[in-house]
Amino acid sequence: MYCYHVTIAYKGTHYFGWQAQSTDTLYEEKPTVEGTIQNALRKITNYQPCTIAAASRTDAGVHAQGQRAKITIADEIRPEHLLLGLNSLLPVDIRILECLPSTKDYQPNRSSISKEYHYYFTVSPVDNVATSDIALHLPLNNMSPNKLALLRTACQLFIGKHDFYSFSSRDKNISTSVRDIFYCDIHQANFSPLANNMYYLKIIGDGFLKHMIRYLMGTLLDLVRDRISLDDISLYLQQRQENKLSPKAKAKGLHLIHIEVPE
Repeated sequence: MYCYHVTIAYKGTHYFGWQAQSTDTLYEEKPTVEGTIQNALRKITNYQPCTIAAASRTDAGVHAQGQRAKITIADEIRPEHLLLGLNSLLPVDIRILECLPSTKDYQPNRSSISKEYHYYFTVSPVDNVATSDIALHLPLNNMSPNKLALLRTACQLFIGKHDFYSFSSRDKNISTSVRDIFYCDIHQANFSPLANNMYYLKIIGDGFLKHMIRYLMGTLLDLVRDRISLDDISLYLQQRQENKLSPKAKAKGLHLIHIEVPE
């Protein structure tokens, strides 16, 4: 078997997440990113055994610029030819950005050092059609300096090693809900002239729990709407709570930007 390390970008709007929903991806009821790539691989390999395993299982509607995955196929194909072949068969909202030789020992989901996500949101009275499926619309007239400062103060609360049980969905497959956040802040995005008044949460950590970033972003949105306080956030970080402080933000604003792996 021959192994390849690939970097993948995709627009998740029309996909039911990364993970294939069926062992036979040719007959998925709802399309997934993994299943779509798997079907393209099957055509390239003349339906010989082939697999693809990713470092992050993004939710339905979530996008990626830097998903990492391992492809395993029965016959050797030059990496540059595999990249071109896949991109010629994949739909326009999925692209293989890089393809390199790898080893059978490489495990994407266990090899990552850190993961970087962005959550994009726009602040304007009317949503922008150019970004409506990749950014959340927050119907405010503007983002005042005081509101922005409040959001950034809240982001600082998330930095460090915390138990994020209260900011995640239950997952029986994990042994601990403690995660280490290396960086968390709000930035203004420069999408002009396509979109003005766009901001994003930039968060980097050693890993993230199920729906964790969407719950954190939902908390920040409630904070800027004056529905909760900084003290509420601190309490939920310090003590496990079964009831959520805020609903999770919609998937469409979330983007997997980069996964750091050992050299």
